[in-house]
Amino acid sequence: MAGGGWALLFLALSFSCAAAQEPNTDAFFLSKFFSKLGRAAPPPSSNTGQGPCSWSGVSCDGEGRVVSFSAAGMGLAGPIPEDTVGKLARLERLDLSGNRLTALPDDLWELGAALRELNLSGNAIAGPLPNNVGNFARLRSLDVSGNAFAGVLPPALGSLVGLRVLNASHNQFQGQIPGAVVSGCESLVAMDLSYNALDGDLSDLLLLRSLAYLNVSGNRLGGSVAGAFQEQLIVIDLSNNRFSGLNFSTGYAGSSLTYLDLSGNEFQGGFTVVAGRFRNLKHVNLANNWRLSNGSLLVSMGEISGLEYVNLSSSGLRGQIPAEFSSRLVGLKVLDLSRNNISGVIPDLSSLRLQVLDLSVNNLTGEIPVTLVKKLPSMERFNFSYNNLTVCASELSPEAFAAAFARSRNDCPIAVNPDKIKKHRGKRKGMKLALAIVLSLFFAALGLLCLAIACRRRRKRCDTQPVVKQVSFKEEPAGVSGPFAFQTDSTTWVADVKVATSVPVVIFEKPLLSFTFADLLAATSNFDRGTLLAEGRFGPVYRGFLPGGFQVAVKVLVHGSVMEDQDAARELERLGRIKHPNLVPLTGYCLAGDQRIAIYEYMENGNLHNLLHDLPLGVQTTEDWSTDTWEDNNGGVATENITPEGTATWMFRHKIALGAARALAFLHHGCIPQIVHRDVKASSMYFDSTMEPRLSDFGLSMVAGTNTDNDLLHHSPGYAPPEFSNSENVMATAKSDVYSFGVVLFELVTGKKPLGDEYPDRKEESLVNWARAMVKANLGSSIIDSKIRDTGLERQMEEALRIAYLCTAELPSKRPAMQQIVGLLKDIEPKI
Repeated sequence: MAGGGWALLFLALSFSCAAAQEPNTDAFFLSKFFSKLGRAAPPPSSNTGQGPCSWSGVSCDGEGRVVSFSAAGMGLAGPIPEDTVGKLARLERLDLSGNRLTALPDDLWELGAALRELNLSGNAIAGPLPNNVGNFARLRSLDVSGNAFAGVLPPALGSLVGLRVLNASHNQFQGQIPGAVVSGCESLVAMDLSYNALDGDLSDLLLLRSLAYLNVSGNRLGGSVAGAFQEQLIVIDLSNNRFSGLNFSTGYAGSSLTYLDLSGNEFQGGFTVVAGRFRNLKHVNLANNWRLSNGSLLVSMGEISGLEYVNLSSSGLRGQIPAEFSSRLVGLKVLDLSRNNISGVIPDLSSLRLQVLDLSVNNLTGEIPVTLVKKLPSMERFNFSYNNLTVCASELSPEAFAAAFARSRNDCPIAVNPDKIKKHRGKRKGMKLALAIVLSLFFAALGLLCLAIACRRRRKRCDTQPVVKQVSFKEEPAGVSGPFAFQTDSTTWVADVKVATSVPVVIFEKPLLSFTFADLLAATSNFDRGTLLAEGRFGPVYRGFLPGGFQVAVKVLVHGSVMEDQDAARELERLGRIKHPNLVPLTGYCLAGDQRIAIYEYMENGNLHNLLHDLPLGVQTTEDWSTDTWEDNNGGVATENITPEGTATWMFRHKIALGAARALAFLHHGCIPQIVHRDVKASSMYFDSTMEPRLSDFGLSMVAGTNTDNDLLHHSPGYAPPEFSNSENVMATAKSDVYSFGVVLFELVTGKKPLGDEYPDRKEESLVNWARAMVKANLGSSIIDSKIRDTGLERQMEEALRIAYLCTAELPSKRPAMQQIVGLLKDIEPKI
C-alpha cells in the first residue's frame, strides 16, 4: 500500500477510535478536545501502547489516567471546548501555548488542586482572568503571557502559596499590582508582569523572600523603586515606566544582582555606588533617564569591576570618561554613552574586550587613540558620530567611516601609500613629467583666478539694481495653488531686497565662506518655480546649489513673525545647534527683508508619505500642499539608494518608526527648553543618502508664525489629536506629538493613509478609529500590510499596533512619553 494510503488509514482509525471511546473517560475527553477544534488526534510517540497514553504530548500515571497534556504550537484556533481538558481530574500539567485559542472553558477551574503547571502563553485569549484561578491551590507555575487578558490581576493569585513562577507579560492588565500577591505568594521565584498597563506605586517586596527574577517593564508604574531592591534578587527590570525615586535602603548591598535595567523612566538625582555594592553586577542599563546624572555616574560605573554591559545613553551625562575604565572594567563588552553632554578626550579603551562602543552625539574633542582605532574592525558595532573628533581610520571602508564618524575630521595624511612607492623614484623621466604637470596646473589656476575676478566685478554692477522675478503670479494663475500661492513679482518681498549682496547668508559649519542673498537667488534661479520642491505649512521649499557645490533645500517661511530680526536670528542659531542622527539638520539661514529663510541639508531620497503609499516619485500635486515633499520636478527623487527594502520589509518599517521616535524623544526630553514639533506626519519624515529616516521642520513655529496662526499651532488633518477638535484654544504639547506619531505608526504597519483610504470590515472615516477598533477587538493581525506580513514576525507587528493604540489614546494623560515609546519599539526590534 502506498504511503498516502497508510496515512489515510491511520487518520480514519484515529477518528473511529475517538468515536468508540467510552464516555466520561480521559481518552474520551482528549479525543473530543481535538475533534471540537477540527484536528486529528496526535500520532503515537512510540510503537508500543494504545489509546491517548501513547500519544505525543500525553503522559499517564500507573492507572492510565492523564497527568500531563501538551498541545503547544499545533495551530489550534478558537475557544477551548467545554467538557474536554477541564474534565481531566488528575491533570498536573497543561500546556496549550503557541496557538490561536481565544477563550477559556468554564470547567477549566474544575481541575482544582491537582494542577501544578498551566501554560496558556502565546494565544489570543481576551477578557479578564477570573478569580477562579485560586482554585489551583497547588499551582507552581502560571504562564498567561502574550494574550489579550484585560482588567485587574485577580487578587486570588495571592492564595497560591506554592506558586513559584508567574508570567502575565504582554497583556492588557490594568490597575495596581495586588497587595495579596506581594504578601501571599511567599514561594514566588520569578514574576514577569511586563508590558501591560499597570499603574500606581510598586509595593515593598520584602515578603517575597524567594524572589530572584522581577520584570515589570513597559507599564505605567511610578514613585520610588526602593521596595524592589531586595538582597536575594538576581534580575531586576523596571524599564519603561514612570519611576522617579531612585534610592536604596540602608544596608542594601545588591550582592546577588547580576542584571539591572532602569531605562526609560523619570529618575532624578544620581546613581551612586558605595563600596562593595553591586559587586556581581554584569548588566546595567540606565538609558533614557534625562535628569538622572549628577556628574558622578561614570565614576560610579567604574567602581563595579565585573560589568560586561553598560548603557547610559540619554541619561544627562556630563564630565569626562574616566581614564580608569580600562584598568577597572576589564570584562566590559558593550559600552553605550551616546546622546549625552560628555566632554574631553576619549581615553585609550583598547585593552577592554569591547564588541560594541557608541560615543555618538556628545561634545568629545581631540584625537581618537590610534590603538583604539586599530581595534574597531574587530568590533560588532561602533559609532563616534556628531562630536568634534579627529581620526585617521584608513583601515575602514568609506561607507563604514561615513556611518561611524559623521561630522568627524579625517586626519589621514594626503600622501601616496609608501608601500606603492617605486624604488627608482629618482628617474629623470618621472621628474620631468611631474614638473610639467605642476606647471600646467599653476597656469590653469592663474587663468581661472583672473576670470573669476572679472566676473565678480561685473556681478557687483548688476547687483545694485532691484531684483525682479521673471514670472509673476498673475501671469501664471493656473500653476500656483495652496494656502500661500507664493509669488515673487515686483510687488513681493524679493523686490524689497534692493542690494542682494548686502544681505548675508549664515552657514553654521562653514563660517569662513561668505555667502549672500545673491547666492541664494542664483542657486534657486531667482526662486523660479522650476526649482520649487514643495509647498508646505511653513512655506515653499526650493532646491539649490550654493557656490562650492553645496546642495541645499531652501525654505521660505512666508508666514513671517512678530519676532525682531535679532530674536529670529538667535532662535535659528539655537535650532542650528540641535543635532541628532534622525533630524534633518538646519545648516543655515538668511533674514531677507521681512522674510526668514531656513536652509537645510537636501534629502535626496524623498519622504515616507510617497514611499509608503506608492505615489509616483517626482510628481507633486500642488493642490495637495499638506504633503511637504522634497522632490526634483525635473528628474524626480534620487532613487539610486532606494531598494525593494524601502517599503517591502518589516525590518525597514520598524527602522523608520524607531528613528522617528528617537528624534521626537530627543526634542521632548533632550532639548532645553522642550521642543514640540506640532506637525508630525509621514510627509515630515525624509530619507538621507543612506536611507536613514530623518524628521524635518522642528522648532519653526516660533520663527514662522505668531500665536494667531492657528494652522501652524495645530497638527495636519488626520494627525490631529481629539483635544484639538473640542476647543479652539488648545495648544500643541508633547502629548499631541505622541498622538501624531501613533498615527504614523499605524500607517507603517497597515499601509493605510490617515484619511480617505479603504478600511475593511468597518465603517470608519479615519485610520485611527479603524485601527483602534480592530486592535481593541483583538483583530490586529488582520490589518497588517500584506506587503510586509511575511517579512518578519507577526507578533512584533501586532505589538507595534498596540504601541500605536497607546499613543492615540483619547486622553493626553493616558499616552506614554516618547522616551518610553523608544524603549517599547526597541523591545520588538527585528533581528537580522
